[in-house]
Amino acid sequence: MTERPSLQVAVVMRREKIDNRWQPWRWVLDEVVPHEDAWGSEARLLRKDDTQERWLHPGFTVQLFRDDAEGYYLNVTTEAPCWFVLWRMDEEASLADEPIARPVMVSLSYHDAGRWLDAQETVENVPAPPPVVQWLRAFTDAHYVPEPKRRKRPESFRPLQDRFGNPASISTDKVRGGGGMGAGAGSDSGSSAGASRGSTDTGGDHG
Repeated sequence: MTERPSLQVAVVMRREKIDNRWQPWRWVLDEVVPHEDAWGSEARLLRKDDTQERWLHPGFTVQLFRDDAEGYYLNVTTEAPCWFVLWRMDEEASLADEPIARPVMVSLSYHDAGRWLDAQETVENVPAPPPVVQWLRAFTDAHYVPEPKRRKRPESFRPLQDRFGNPASISTDKVRGGGGMGAGAGSDSGSSAGASRGSTDTGGDHG
């Protein structure tokens, strides 16, 4: 079985001071960087001062799935392809005096981000570096196949129906000869044709 293309990454979350008397601090996504084995798998504080804290969260695997090629295509064809990160706040303090923000999932799929947002999750994005964008573009070039547009059936091919919704036909035979019987037949044929053409719009509504 062929292994899926994947990257190992780490997420940096930042707690920054803001000018708000009710909420003086906020958490934001800072960056997504290549993972290094020396970091292990536990979150760690990188920096802390009077204005901010930066926390490193290592050990995330980003895989590419062929059935989500459209999601990657929608991302890589934007002006600024990016990482999408779903993160949540800890319910209780564990590594710090207060709860910290923890990334839960990382993706390059536009569809993943949309599903997370639909589920009322907190999702942020940061620009993906050129090597990652090139890697993602190579995958979409190999696996993304646009869905063919369905051709609209021309109006002339829609079935004719009478006012009752039944199939109608138009005779193209010319009426030959004269006389009362011939004229009557011609009149009936013309009435039938007129009724059939008049029901074309109804046929369009049903088609």
